[in-house]
Amino acid sequence: MTLTDEDCFAETQAFNKQFDTTAASRPAREGTPDAALLAALRRNRLGGDTPPVRLPHGQDRVIEGGVKVRVFVPDHVEGVYLHIHGGGWVFGAADGQDERLWQLAEQARLAVVSVEYRLAPEHPYPAGPDDCEAAARWLVRHAATEFGTQRLLIGGESAGAHLSVVTLLRLRDRHGVTGAFRAAHLLFGPYDLSMTPSQRSFGSRRLLSNTDTLRRTYELFTPGTGPEQRRDPEVSPLFADLAGLPPARIVVGTEDPLLDDSLFLAGRWQAAGAPVCLGVVAGAMHGFTLFPLTITERELRRQREFLSTAGR
Repeated sequence: MTLTDEDCFAETQAFNKQFDTTAASRPAREGTPDAALLAALRRNRLGGDTPPVRLPHGQDRVIEGGVKVRVFVPDHVEGVYLHIHGGGWVFGAADGQDERLWQLAEQARLAVVSVEYRLAPEHPYPAGPDDCEAAARWLVRHAATEFGTQRLLIGGESAGAHLSVVTLLRLRDRHGVTGAFRAAHLLFGPYDLSMTPSQRSFGSRRLLSNTDTLRRTYELFTPGTGPEQRRDPEVSPLFADLAGLPPARIVVGTEDPLLDDSLFLAGRWQAAGAPVCLGVVAGAMHGFTLFPLTITERELRRQREFLSTAGR
């Protein structure tokens, strides 16, 4: 484990305090949002109050199985990154971070394929995982003809990190596919939906995510289930056999309720035989890369460096 960005701790903590204070002034949302509120919230970028910017570089496609993806192809392609967005399986979209994905595509020389997976509560588990699995299988079969390379990478943020691991496990267990994806990049994901100790003890601080919001999100994603049922390895990959998975970079902040999830997953991933780089960002809250911070600039640079070199 590497603790990073301690020199930015004061800036990061100041941002956290301001974020918590501002969030506390807003009324907390209880239960399932109605359709109108969901639509309004989904129009805006994650962590913000304005719609995301759509770039002309992104191409919307429908692949086998009717799954929608958004594709960014730079002039030079040396690999393909299957990106799975975050948003608690309820929010977010493939076009929610065009600027960032296009920058990654150009600088890391990757074709980026972002999955527009179906969202809860309208489409609860297993709809989202099914779509991500379909997109991954499509790339395994067609990346060489579509993009001129078979160097595949996978990753995402928060719920997208969870879905990335679930997708790798499904490829292995349902289709006998291992080694097709050569690396995984996993940012602050929830890997135990029955709740790790850090999730349960985080409390009510409104740092984008907390104990109550996580619990409600799990209920929307897996309705009608309790913690024991959510320990199913197909739902909570922390309980799965992780043998045969590729090298991974796993990142989380010290002020994230999902801290334990990354720590525990990294340990089990490495014990299963694959190399792991675990980065723990000093003072960072959940979803910190959504915000204009020094630690965000550094983390995005580290991500580009990892993805541009992994799996060669």
